[in-house]
Amino acid sequence: MRKIIYLVHISVDGFISGPAGEFDWPRMGPELSAYVDELDEGVDTFLYGRVVWQMMAAFWPHAEDVADDPHVRKFAPRWRAMRKVVVSRTLPQPDDDVRVLRGEAIEEVAALKAEPGRDILLTGGTELASHLAAAGLLDEWVIAVHPVVLGGGPRLFTHQKERAGLDLVDTRTLDGRVAVLRYAAS
Repeated sequence: MRKIIYLVHISVDGFISGPAGEFDWPRMGPELSAYVDELDEGVDTFLYGRVVWQMMAAFWPHAEDVADDPHVRKFAPRWRAMRKVVVSRTLPQPDDDVRVLRGEAIEEVAALKAEPGRDILLTGGTELASHLAAAGLLDEWVIAVHPVVLGGGPRLFTHQKERAGLDLVDTRTLDGRVAVLRYAAS
């Protein structure tokens, strides 16, 4: 069975976005970009909750038109070509070739995980990740800790109510500023 890998950027004080939803603080330097590229090469599906999907869908289809960053130029074509799955009961069907899971999230994601293919990358957000973690469906956590204090916003794993042990698999300092912590389910 393939794995679900959760990739998330957080602040030093544990928030995934700022108090007003700001996500302008992560810095994708060349080393962090290469690390994320390596993760992307091992997956064939990007998985999103509705909120992160709406953010991604607003930017990545035409990202090169608004940003000249090397990471954006490399990732945008990959994002457009990748199979994308969104978990949401309220999202209207996107125009793109996007699969929307509208039923019971845990059951539908478990079925997705059981399908043949390479690993699945769940990017960002907290709600879907929290529910999947609580159900034992996350296999790896890749947490990129950025050197910023946001002072508020959504925290990681807001719905995780039970203790969950993890095994540290890897740590890296990238671009001299971002600590990447990679954990596996115990």
